Amino acid sequence: MTLYEELKWRGLIQDISSPELIDKLNEGGLTFYIGTDPTADSMHIGHYSSFLISKRLARAGHHPLLLVGGATGLIGDPKPTAERPMISKEEVEHNFKGLKKQAEDIFGFEVVNNYDWTKDINVIDFLRDYGKYFNVNYMLAKDKVKSRLETGITYAEFSYMILQALDFLYLYENRDCVLQVAGSDQWGNITSGIELIRKKLDKEAYGMVMPLVTDSQGKKFGKTEGNALWLDKNKTSSYEMYQYLINLEDSMIIQYLKMLTFLTKDEIENIENEHLACPEKRIGQKALAKEIITDLHGAEEYEKAVKQAEALFSGNVKDLSSEFILNEFKDVNHFSVKEGDLLLDLLVNGKVCSSKREAREMITGNAISINGDKFTDLEKVISSEDLIDGKVMLLKKGKKNYFLGINE
Repeated sequence: MTLYEELKWRGLIQDISSPELIDKLNEGGLTFYIGTDPTADSMHIGHYSSFLISKRLARAGHHPLLLVGGATGLIGDPKPTAERPMISKEEVEHNFKGLKKQAEDIFGFEVVNNYDWTKDINVIDFLRDYGKYFNVNYMLAKDKVKSRLETGITYAEFSYMILQALDFLYLYENRDCVLQVAGSDQWGNITSGIELIRKKLDKEAYGMVMPLVTDSQGKKFGKTEGNALWLDKNKTSSYEMYQYLINLEDSMIIQYLKMLTFLTKDEIENIENEHLACPEKRIGQKALAKEIITDLHGAEEYEKAVKQAEALFSGNVKDLSSEFILNEFKDVNHFSVKEGDLLLDLLVNGKVCSSKREAREMITGNAISINGDKFTDLEKVISSEDLIDGKVMLLKKGKKNYFLGINE
């Protein structure tokens, strides 16, 4: 397959600005950019799905630039329903530094900051040199703007389109950047940049957008219980990433393998056949987790995540570190514990059980385990062997209820 054919097969192209782009993609040698605003100091898995297409282009001989919007981040790309909250210049600068390091470490992209070429433009020059090339009716017709007309849109947000077009123009003139790549929600901003370059320079530039990666219900990939999965392993551990990926729905897993991995067509088709034959083994999900976590954090982190998942599933909690347990179970109910505590009293004082009667029933009913070991002795006393690294114990009541004991 040509590069373009492969991108189509993987479901990574929703639209291109011109048929001419097809041959240019297949030939290689284009400088292109993909952008993100520094709304946080780490990218999340949604960024990963978008930036992987840029990594594919780089492998095919194109040159990527990652634009982190130190200027546009101070304004905010219009959301479909409401205005984004403004963030301070100090926070934007902090986030920029985090994203720059992350992009260089994970993707190897060269990073540019649009604040560098925007900060010295005064308002008169902005209106004369850029604003005059934008017809208001043209801007109102863009989906992001149109969706906000009933509820209202500020002039600052309305101007975001011009700022992004200015970026494309600057990179075209100064870095020979002829292509912008993004998710499909950026199509209006990309075509605005193409139009500005055509009107101001009488030159041709190109745009390409990929579909947003979603689940079968249209929910954005990587959203879990209202939280993003961060690419920074200190914010989202490899284990948390593994747990999310291993539990993805069967109906979408082959599409995710196409869009989110570098596995070949033959490799994915073999996985698909095995997955369909034994879906309960979650072969597709395991392949996806291995590819993504290894690409982001390395093979060692992936192997550690698998080991941690297997230890919890099998009950071999003692194989885990206290650091892992404290991090992964930080949101469960916790209580103080020390050597010499009577388990019966601990269950009541730690609010694991509502009364001593229930505690006795749980212990004698084989429903209490400490670090994976069952205890049925009503006289059980907590010992040093029950505290992992001398710091924590993971207590389970029944099949699913976890409690964290901390030796303070």
